[in-house]
Amino acid sequence: MAAWLLLLAAAMADIGMAVALKYAQGWTRLWPSLIGLALANGAIALLTVSLRQLPVGTAFAVFTGLGAAGVAALGIVYFGESASPLRLMLIALIVVGIAGLKMAPA
Repeated sequence: MAAWLLLLAAAMADIGMAVALKYAQGWTRLWPSLIGLALANGAIALLTVSLRQLPVGTAFAVFTGLGAAGVAALGIVYFGESASPLRLMLIALIVVGIAGLKMAPA
């Protein structure tokens, strides 16, 4: 269970990194750039520790899927990105795939 919590924390750090880099505006703003880099390093460190107990394929798929779905959701809520029914359905499919990987035997 601890490995899954570490993986969740890694995905949250990955989401934070993406948002920070959005605010970094192409590396032109110092603090968002530094925060983005720190969160990227934290995400990789947490992912690495979770891999001690989780299969690499499952862990990486969950990590990237949660990151992608989380960033897409934040983009809709905070950055005015499209919330078309097709886009929402595709994000939901990512979440369903993540749940399936969590429930599947290792």
